[in-house]
Amino acid sequence: MNRPALSVVIPCYNEAACLEALHARVSAAARGCVGDDHEIVLVNDGSKDESWQVMQRLSAADPRVVAINLSRNHGHQLALTAGLDLCSGRQILIIDADLQDPPELLGEMRATMARENADVVYAVRRRREGETFFKKLTAAAFYRVLDRVTDTPIPLDTGDFRLMSRRALDAFLSLPEQARFIRGMVAWVGFRQVPFLYDRAERHAGETKYPLSKMLRFAFDAVTGFSTAPLRFASHIGLALFFLSFLLLIYIAIGFFTGTAVQGWTSTMLVTVFLGAVQMFVLGMIGEYLGRLYVESKRRPLYLVADVAGPVQGTATLGYRAGDGQMGEVAPAPTTD
Repeated sequence: MNRPALSVVIPCYNEAACLEALHARVSAAARGCVGDDHEIVLVNDGSKDESWQVMQRLSAADPRVVAINLSRNHGHQLALTAGLDLCSGRQILIIDADLQDPPELLGEMRATMARENADVVYAVRRRREGETFFKKLTAAAFYRVLDRVTDTPIPLDTGDFRLMSRRALDAFLSLPEQARFIRGMVAWVGFRQVPFLYDRAERHAGETKYPLSKMLRFAFDAVTGFSTAPLRFASHIGLALFFLSFLLLIYIAIGFFTGTAVQGWTSTMLVTVFLGAVQMFVLGMIGEYLGRLYVESKRRPLYLVADVAGPVQGTATLGYRAGDGQMGEVAPAPTTD
């Protein structure tokens, strides 16, 4: 395979308003670093707007643009996985389509990679423009809690914006799990990884694709995918309640023998409800881990590709192209007269 020097992988969901500006800025940044020896991989994650049509036009006008249309909305992390699986560059830049992460930093990131002899340069946010106080507060809390409970050290205040070497990406692609927390998975594969500080800008257009519900699901995937701390926490709660029950038993026995037994429906119900709530919490945590095992046991492909525009050189090792006979192959897009 004749690998380009650089692949830029961009998952997109309802980003039609950003794509023209995104292509112009990413192309300029890539040409400034490697000339025409690059590819831009746009992954349409089941968008409901005109994103796929815009991608097709960009691919027709620029032979370095590869547009991948997934069969449905798979979610940001799986769409990004599809792009990483199908890209072929010797270096890989991951960036979101909203232009909050400036593609013009590519040159500095490549220089940092060369100077530090690193396999991953991950961008660390110094400032986050255009985001609410609540979003900044919850994001800061999330990364710090995650750092405390996970078994793998994950850098604070980082997103998926990063530059990777081919060997780091190949190691990442050997991880087949369904519930993917990519920044944690990249940290897990190791190699030399160095930070790159930058200021995050406002969205170029549109609105965030991560409402609170998706952020909570994302956070839960991160914790359950990289830590057994919730299960340990459940056992600690059970141990604490055992000792509390023992003390309560002593208190009841003393009250019985001294004739001052506590009477009342309220206190009884309070204890019952409290213990029931703890039991439900523990069962919920166990169920979450069992659910992950159930999903993984199906061994379904991580993504399904419906259409491709442009020259795809990578091989789909983790996904499936509709119409192919087997997983791991990406057929060319059908032509029309």
